[in-house]
Amino acid sequence: MNSRNWNRREVLAATGAVSLAPITGLADGHEMQTKPIPATGEQLPVIGLGTYSVLDVESTAGNIESRKAIVDLLTAKGGSVIDTSPMYNRSERVIGDVIDAGSDRSSLFLATKVWIDGKDAGVRQMQESARLMSTEVIDLMQVHNLRDTDLHMQTIRDWKEEGRIRYSGLTHYRAGAHDALEAAMHKHKPDFIQINYSLGEREAENRVLPLAEDLGIAVLINRPYQAGALFRAVSGKKMPEWALEFADSWGQFFLKFIVSHPAVTCAIPATSKLHHMEDNLGAGFGPMPDNTTRRRMAEFLDS
Repeated sequence: MNSRNWNRREVLAATGAVSLAPITGLADGHEMQTKPIPATGEQLPVIGLGTYSVLDVESTAGNIESRKAIVDLLTAKGGSVIDTSPMYNRSERVIGDVIDAGSDRSSLFLATKVWIDGKDAGVRQMQESARLMSTEVIDLMQVHNLRDTDLHMQTIRDWKEEGRIRYSGLTHYRAGAHDALEAAMHKHKPDFIQINYSLGEREAENRVLPLAEDLGIAVLINRPYQAGALFRAVSGKKMPEWALEFADSWGQFFLKFIVSHPAVTCAIPATSKLHHMEDNLGAGFGPMPDNTTRRRMAEFLDS
């Protein structure tokens, strides 16, 4: 059992008002767009939730209330992916707290990572991740930043056979590591990779994304706003008229550039604000830019 600073009754009472609040955009008869995981054909919603820093909070009733509202909004709008890591300090515990407080585990696709040296240490870390997140099965286990990849991928394959993990993955956050990532993709044939990719960081277009398509590997994208740099680049600027045909905000403009790439499966922007979460999720609905428009988007940002 996790040691918590709140109880279920406190959180349910605190979140009651949130759960009764109207959520815009849900009654329009449209569903969030999905893409297939190449390894199985399972459909995955194109917008998820990253947890770096935003779920690294103390497990107070108020903090769990606000994070549960974000998770419940994610699933209410058809999303499912939550990505975390032992590196993110208290994030895995908070995910478990949110699930224990009533968020529907069956509606979530939980992705985490192993980030440690040695087989036995990796096993212990993965066991702890499952315990903290209050789940018997982890949907996606990723080797974080290719750390001790050979050992951990063997454990992940073993756990997949036992039904304790559903998918395998590899991650890296630096473009300078793409050569090593590509080599690991060829060697280990993971079900997923997770990389940086955005209008401000397009290096993955050169080889990594085409390779993922060729090998049938799903792709999660982090840092979709380039740590806020993209918003700073357009600060004070209006969206061009042609972009209003598919995006209602700059955030949706940036996200739709990402998820419209044929190799990308899901983008995972991180936020702790409910209105930002709702805007992010809006990028999963409506028309997506075609290749010509995507080039126009890149040219606009470059200018």
